[in-house]
Amino acid sequence: MAINKKQSSPKLASQAAKALQNDSSSEIKKKLAASVVAQARTGKQTGAEMETIASDVMKSSKYSEETKSYAASLLSQSNKPR
Repeated sequence: MAINKKQSSPKLASQAAKALQNDSSSEIKKKLAASVVAQARTGKQTGAEMETIASDVMKSSKYSEETKSYAASLLSQSNKPR
């Protein structure tokens, strides 16, 4: 298994950490943000469940641009064939 060299950017990870601390952030935003933070400076890769969630967020018009940026980051960090 190859190590995933893709990582969340420090800027996005910092933004995601703030979203995690914000009580008004939605549950889905916090879930995506937690994954973004977890993938900063690590070789962790987006799992199948998070890929599905992130994909659904990207297809929906009800999520904010910030939430979609987390989803897009997670999708870009997946390199497993599914």
